[in-house]
Amino acid sequence: MTAAQFHAAEGVEDWRVLYHVVAAHFRTRSFAEGVAFAGEIGRLAGDREPRVELREAGVTVTLTRSDITLARAISQAARRSRLTADPAAVQLVNVTIDALVVAEVLPFWRALLGYHQIGDDYLADPARRGPGVEFQAMAVPRPQRNRLHLDVAVPHDQAGARIAAALAAGGRLVSDEHAPKWWTLADPEGNEACVATWLGRD
Repeated sequence: MTAAQFHAAEGVEDWRVLYHVVAAHFRTRSFAEGVAFAGEIGRLAGDREPRVELREAGVTVTLTRSDITLARAISQAARRSRLTADPAAVQLVNVTIDALVVAEVLPFWRALLGYHQIGDDYLADPARRGPGVEFQAMAVPRPQRNRLHLDVAVPHDQAGARIAAALAAGGRLVSDEHAPKWWTLADPEGNEACVATWLGRD
């Protein structure tokens, strides 16, 4: 189903297409009301697995475009509970990394983040907590240091394994000056990331 086909369908006015998924946010009057609504979504979902984010002010639901029947059912349940949809509250964040040779850079980030690879140029969080990471080929190298980097906080007893995996995937250690608070690593093209723990912090 294309984005245009989804939006043209009846009963999905609460939902918005974001890249390959559809999402809706429903405002709740209390956390308890949000918990109850999340439970109702679970009942409606059956063996499907929607992404449900519960916050104090509302519930955000993310589905595939093909789940249009479930989208309608969730909207109907929201109306029965007198919950209002807020389209302005949905978004999908991806981080894009420019690379000369994507195939050489991507394994480092897959190991560093503990993500799953989708296709040739995309990484997704298997726990569906963090943003997706997309890789975009560039024609010529940039001589300056990258102005953006990722900080990846991991449990202190997992940092060594995460660093070792990133190094084995083609990365290099830039600095361990601040370890065990953080280590700075770089992928094969010099894009940096830090692995951080709570150790040494207040």
